[in-house]
Amino acid sequence: MNTSPQIVPLTTDPNQSFEVPLAIDGTVTSLYCALRYNEIAGFWVLTVSNAQGTLIIDSLPLLTGNDGAGNILGQFAYLGIGSAFVLNVSGVAAPDYPDDEDLGTDYQLLWDNTPSS
Repeated sequence: MNTSPQIVPLTTDPNQSFEVPLAIDGTVTSLYCALRYNEIAGFWVLTVSNAQGTLIIDSLPLLTGNDGAGNILGQFAYLGIGSAFVLNVSGVAAPDYPDDEDLGTDYQLLWDNTPSS
């Protein structure tokens, strides 16, 4: 089963949590995500848990990476929860990572399959 990348709907609510069903590697997987905005550092962090509430990843910064989009889950490929990219979809926001006013509008989170090695 070949799936397309999926946009994870986000808002600028400072402390948000939600369940998101994602088609990853041919299987629909429900993940629980929590987003917090670090006001001092000026960036968002993502926490991911599985359907049973077991923590998978904690405090992962939502950064775009080199060349406009880097796989923020790249180092976690062994977990089999896919790839995730923070994309600057407006092309006008600066700096090149979301702040407390443009997450979900100028920047979107795109989730895809786990990269093959």
